[in-house]
Amino acid sequence: MRLTRPMLAVAGGAAVLALAGCGTGNSDAAAKVPTAATGSLESLAAKVKCKPDMQIDSDEVRQAICKTSDGKFVFATFATDRGQREWINDAKDYGGFYLVGRKWVAVGEDKVVKALQHTLGGDEEIGTNHSAHTGHHG
Repeated sequence: MRLTRPMLAVAGGAAVLALAGCGTGNSDAAAKVPTAATGSLESLAAKVKCKPDMQIDSDEVRQAICKTSDGKFVFATFATDRGQREWINDAKDYGGFYLVGRKWVAVGEDKVVKALQHTLGGDEEIGTNHSAHTGHHG
């Protein structure tokens, strides 16, 4: 897990700085979400038309930076559900927006995650950056 932290701090921190306010969900968008896609990192990346720039390629986790017309995001696939949940739980401390599918996750700005969700499906989760929140919840 140690290898993923520096990249997540950068990706998650940038997303939090860009989106200082707390967002609200859009029920209309949720109604149009397709069934969550499955497959390798490369096949998922191909569905959203990005060429993954691999950062980590291990038995447990594969992680890449992807860029689409909507923006840049971190894409990761996992060997196990447990490994995925541990990664997400660690990463959420850095803030950011997460699109979570079966053994994969995409992390980026809210608008990027929402755009990816229209193609890949999955559930959006929002990280918590404790340093940015001083008692304000919105």
